Amino acid sequence: MSPPLDRSALLEGASCGKLGSALAGKERNLIAAVDSLIQHCRIVARGLALGSVVPFLGAGANQLGRPPDGCWERDGYLPSGAELAAYLAEPYGFPEEDLDLLRVSQWVDLESPRRLKDELHRVFSKDFRPNKLHRFLAGLPKALRARGEESCGQLILTTNYDHVLEQAFAEAGDPVDVVAFEATRREQRFVHLRPDGERVAIAEPAKYREFALEQRSVILKIHGDVKQVDRDRETFVVTEDHYIDYLARRSIALLPAYLMRRLRESDLCFLGYSMRDWNVRVILREIWEEQATSTGGWSIQRHPSEIDKRFWAKREIKVLDVALEDWVDGMQEQLG
Repeated sequence: MSPPLDRSALLEGASCGKLGSALAGKERNLIAAVDSLIQHCRIVARGLALGSVVPFLGAGANQLGRPPDGCWERDGYLPSGAELAAYLAEPYGFPEEDLDLLRVSQWVDLESPRRLKDELHRVFSKDFRPNKLHRFLAGLPKALRARGEESCGQLILTTNYDHVLEQAFAEAGDPVDVVAFEATRREQRFVHLRPDGERVAIAEPAKYREFALEQRSVILKIHGDVKQVDRDRETFVVTEDHYIDYLARRSIALLPAYLMRRLRESDLCFLGYSMRDWNVRVILREIWEEQATSTGGWSIQRHPSEIDKRFWAKREIKVLDVALEDWVDGMQEQLG
């Protein structure tokens, strides 16, 4: 865990001579990073209160707080993409050295679609512990209510299949709506799991408005999710063919117009994402094509590569080179 960045402590140290007569380049850069993070968190906190920022969680968001030597199977952590690929590759004799999750899952799917779903269910249906980021997002409605804000619910996008974020909301005592992508051989659609447990298939996305974003949050699971009951309805967008089909059918157009409007008018804040995998860009392309005007946003990404920087800049997304844990700490300080 990295310690919180403290600008005042650095300045005090300089004035007392602890850093020498003048701040060295490293210290100046650190203070600039602290100032940048504080200013960013102020802007995002205001956007969350106004309902104009949408957090977008990738697979890396689930790795926050995990010790470097932690074993996901033994210690109860969610696997990284590389770990999931290795888990699937070994028993099914994947013939390539490069364990890319899309190709490995494609291989298992070619062996048997049912086996792939069974393996993914076995992994993601376990009880995992929410981390600091999950708890921060689940605590947002309560924090905003305490500040007297009119709009307290958030729209939260995720490509993750697990139910850890839902668990964090349950622990926080705040009801939440879940909207998840569902695909069968005959059709694709989104389904709404209401806080009372009722499951509603969204047959008319243009007219469906059974949400209350002003009061409670909506978790939008755009690549499907794991289900504790009725496993036959589970959907996992994970193989190469799945992503190609998702894009070819313009699946994002099946989203309720009420939620799509929020997406079109909001800045996106990417948490736990890298542009290394093309599959991430599939859904982003769909969302951005729905926007009449580019809204911009941020990517919280430690040590981004040059290609990541250039890609985000092309989309008017600002990269903040800070640890995700420091970002959560900064946001919690701004929102109390």
